[in-house]
Amino acid sequence: MHESDAGLLAPGRAGSAAEAATGDHAFLQALLDAEAALARAQSACGLAPAGAGRAVTGAAEAERFDVRDLALRARSGGNPVIPLVAALSGAVDEEARPYVHRGATSQDILDTAAMLVASRTLSSVLADLDRTAGALARLAAEHRDTPMPGRTLTQHAVPTTFGLKAAGWRSSVLDARDRLRAVRDSLPAQLGGAAGTLAAFATDASGTGGDTGGLGLVAAYARELGLAEPLLPWHTLRTPVADLAGALALTAGVLGKTAADVLTLSRTEIAELAEGSGGGSSAMPHKANPVRATLIAAAARRAPFAAATLYGSLAAEDERPAGAWHAEWEPLRDLLRLVGGAARDAAELAEGLRVFPETMRSHLGLTGGLIVSERLAAVAAARVGRARAKEILTEAAARSRDEGTTLAGILAAEPAFEGLDLEELTDPARYTGCAGPFTDRALERR
Repeated sequence: MHESDAGLLAPGRAGSAAEAATGDHAFLQALLDAEAALARAQSACGLAPAGAGRAVTGAAEAERFDVRDLALRARSGGNPVIPLVAALSGAVDEEARPYVHRGATSQDILDTAAMLVASRTLSSVLADLDRTAGALARLAAEHRDTPMPGRTLTQHAVPTTFGLKAAGWRSSVLDARDRLRAVRDSLPAQLGGAAGTLAAFATDASGTGGDTGGLGLVAAYARELGLAEPLLPWHTLRTPVADLAGALALTAGVLGKTAADVLTLSRTEIAELAEGSGGGSSAMPHKANPVRATLIAAAARRAPFAAATLYGSLAAEDERPAGAWHAEWEPLRDLLRLVGGAARDAAELAEGLRVFPETMRSHLGLTGGLIVSERLAAVAAARVGRARAKEILTEAAARSRDEGTTLAGILAAEPAFEGLDLEELTDPARYTGCAGPFTDRALERR
């Protein structure tokens, strides 16, 4: 049978570490890891023979099972854990068989596997975010004082620096990194049994037993997995998934902001930036498309909708829901893949980004000095008052646009500016405010 999802229509995640960490084989291994950890935890707590944990762990290798067969058999029960338990039970000896999946429910195993997959995927995402932040820090430091037009509502506003812009991108990337790191470190195991009471482990051979028998098992289970120990079973308390969704969607948006700026500034008619090695076109040999930024932008547009499904699943009824839980599986994997691919592309984009300071500097002159009218208004206000200064600059700006004359040339005859060096006052590079110090402060963050 042909591979059903080789990423043909998903170049953003194709070949990424996130793709490998979220594939069917990886998810199957995470399901098996959850089952094996449960058996080992039982052995560690004296609830199963020591050999049971070892036997189940030895059999819990994804290569021994047919993913497609499990997927097809999952239709009868609505999830893949049910056929997997049967297959895993058949793969261990008779002595260990009773301890496969003992006391657990399908959601325990699938939720735990999802947390394992998320944790493993986030490791590569965080590494790529660190790469991105490092490259942006270098750009910000190098271009601390490189002036460029600041643009608001698509128009030139006042001058800024490319260093401050890159420092802003980096600051947001670090925000995303810190949130993802916190979420990853809090991802919990799931173990509650049929209805979240772990009653099967509060009962001994006589049918009675203490009411705390399962608590030690939950702690041992979480330790075996390297996940956080949950305070309670969270079958219908889906904040761990919602927190993960939020952090992932935030990361996609943060990277999307950088991509949006790069896409704008690399337009042919602007050309202040360019990707290190742009992509080609099937029809136009001259093109070098900003492919990395394009794929990141695509991920940023899709991520909020996947996250919305996961937020919608917070409203889950009863002790185990019908549909709300099932609705999470694919959007969660999509989010991990989207963000994993975008983080990889962002690192490559930042590390290869080309900056053209001379083009930025030339664009500062496109308005003939109007880009510093704010500065001139402040200077004039100190001499003739705010109202009169506004009148002077409004009239001068209109004449500059209509006559194609520089603002300095028009104001040279204006008494409010008598004795001032208008060439210096209208030099955009001399009106970047606190851009340099802001950049320095932003770069102190680690």
